[in-house]
Amino acid sequence: MPTPSAITDIDLGALADRIKSWGRELGFQQLGITDVDLAEDEQRLERWLADGHHGEMQFMAKHGRKRTRPAELEPGTVRVISARLDYLPPEVETTKVLGQPTRAYVSRYATGRDYHKLMRKRLQSLARMIEAEVGPFGYRAFVDSAPVMERALARKAGLGWFGKNAMLLNPKAGSLFFLGELYTDLPLPVDEPFEHEHCGSCSACRSACPTGAIVDDRIVDARACISYLTIELHGAIPEHYREAMGNRVFGCDDCQLVCPFTRFTRVSNEVDFAPRHDLDRASLLSLFGWSEEEFLERTAGSPIRRIGYERWLRNLAIGLGNAPWSRAVEAALLLRLAYPSDLVREHVRWALDRQRDKRQATIAVA
Repeated sequence: MPTPSAITDIDLGALADRIKSWGRELGFQQLGITDVDLAEDEQRLERWLADGHHGEMQFMAKHGRKRTRPAELEPGTVRVISARLDYLPPEVETTKVLGQPTRAYVSRYATGRDYHKLMRKRLQSLARMIEAEVGPFGYRAFVDSAPVMERALARKAGLGWFGKNAMLLNPKAGSLFFLGELYTDLPLPVDEPFEHEHCGSCSACRSACPTGAIVDDRIVDARACISYLTIELHGAIPEHYREAMGNRVFGCDDCQLVCPFTRFTRVSNEVDFAPRHDLDRASLLSLFGWSEEEFLERTAGSPIRRIGYERWLRNLAIGLGNAPWSRAVEAALLLRLAYPSDLVREHVRWALDRQRDKRQATIAVA
């Protein structure tokens, strides 16, 4: 970050209003501004880490307190501009797929293109608009790309409150939105956080979690979370979670979809967020049949690419094991028994055992 900005003669209140207006012009649904005091959130994070709830996500502890002290990550930072971008794609197969066990459920944020480049480009555009107004100033844009407490900063900036599933909730968008930040040395006036949390006695998210990963209000044990298991976990998925995964092969939205505030979410008109390759409704068998070359081609520019082909097959094998028995499913699994990966073969064997048990049960009933 450059040296602190010269702010003499700048009407910071008017500038903050213009920044929010520019943000809307750029396609963000909401912008808020906060200071960098995250002492309360720092204590909460340290307790969460001490309890081991982060599992194998060592990056959550790797950078020490740079995550909770923005000025240590980016010297000179005194304010954070937090931006919200809604992502609900324009399709109707959201919850239906969860009730269709032969189809693959991909978390709604991942059915289209990766959001990181889109948001970063817009934040950079916002910074240039500010620079045109005030001259050179210190800033750095972040979109899930560094140790940043994005939800905590967004809460302080007035973009929402923490739900019982630890997601940031907004009364107009539920939790179906992306967050990005501009760290800056401009001492802008800050916005007020939500005065009250609005979850009340509702515990729909906790009740809906397939694996019981929401262990207390605003505390998620990642080790049990299907999003962690299918995306962050590199090794074998513990057997006691596999049945509960159902047909969820990349992420899980259950706690978000049942939230009463989700019904107020507006469909995004961002072309990049529209589903590609039928990922909002594809069958488990069709995705399991992709070659590695097809996987790389069809996940180019997609969040799915980060888990790699091996873990993609691992996740799909579990989905097929949970699917109703069929000759086609059993045959597809048999073809993967020789795949050159212990991880894939172990999950395929588990799925085959499940399919054979279901076949025997079908014969017994007949």
